[in-house]
Amino acid sequence: MKLKHTMTFTLLAAAFTGYGATALADGDEGYFRAPWGSKARPGVAPAANPAYREECGSCHFAYQPGLLPARSWEKLMATLDDHFGENAELPEPDRIAIRNYLLDNAAGRSDYRVSNKLLQGLRGAPVRISELPYFRHEHREIPPRLVTGNPKVRSLSNCEACHTRAGEGSFREREISIPGFGRYDD
Repeated sequence: MKLKHTMTFTLLAAAFTGYGATALADGDEGYFRAPWGSKARPGVAPAANPAYREECGSCHFAYQPGLLPARSWEKLMATLDDHFGENAELPEPDRIAIRNYLLDNAAGRSDYRVSNKLLQGLRGAPVRISELPYFRHEHREIPPRLVTGNPKVRSLSNCEACHTRAGEGSFREREISIPGFGRYDD
């Protein structure tokens, strides 16, 4: 019996400390494989659904589904008649297909690190990514003059203005370039 408990403790300790983690192939930079075989990828999954990219991306950045939890996407898709002051209603078959894509790929339903970190400290169902506690934490030190005072950025919701690989789902600090300012490190 003692041996069984010792083995269980050893396996749990290895999992929590990363012992036994193995690197993947060279093409998988930034990835790691945990001892139990799961992958935790950096960033969020890119917005891959063509209908979503066409319908939503024609008016604004096609935010990746992993940037909001399912309950937030559900709320957004149920109120398209007043989508931040605009009517963004869709034909019902398109709305349902896009809704299902967003829910299936929402934060907490993927193996991407940032996507899952966005759920930390979350209460309710915010419909703005900039309302998420993790988002606020990550952007807390950026002076307003670089965002709202910058005519090429104007808002923290304009991800692709500063995050050079936002469309690919990468929001790494080393890939930030604020228009008119350049690289930013906090």
